[in-house]
Amino acid sequence: MADQREPDFKIENVKVVGLATTLAFSVMASLIVFIVLGIVIDRWLETSPLFTLIGVALGLVGAGYQLYELILVSDKNRENGPIGRTMARRIGGSQRKNGE
Repeated sequence: MADQREPDFKIENVKVVGLATTLAFSVMASLIVFIVLGIVIDRWLETSPLFTLIGVALGLVGAGYQLYELILVSDKNRENGPIGRTMARRIGGSQRKNGE
């Protein structure tokens, strides 16, 4: 019986690592996109780093929202948000098929 539980445990670890990696890349992507967009607008309009700072703020807001969605995914008693529902379906879908 221990042999059957060990692969399930390893699969759960892979799912958690995949979820964490996805969120890390999405947080980095939102920060990079907004900061670069702010730099481009600053150069185009020849302004001080006003739009770069706005890009940093918007990137941080986007990253914070994605981390909030991570909290919603981890809380089993709450209704998940749009990103959280998608990730919960992907993680939970294979568990329901296995009868867990």
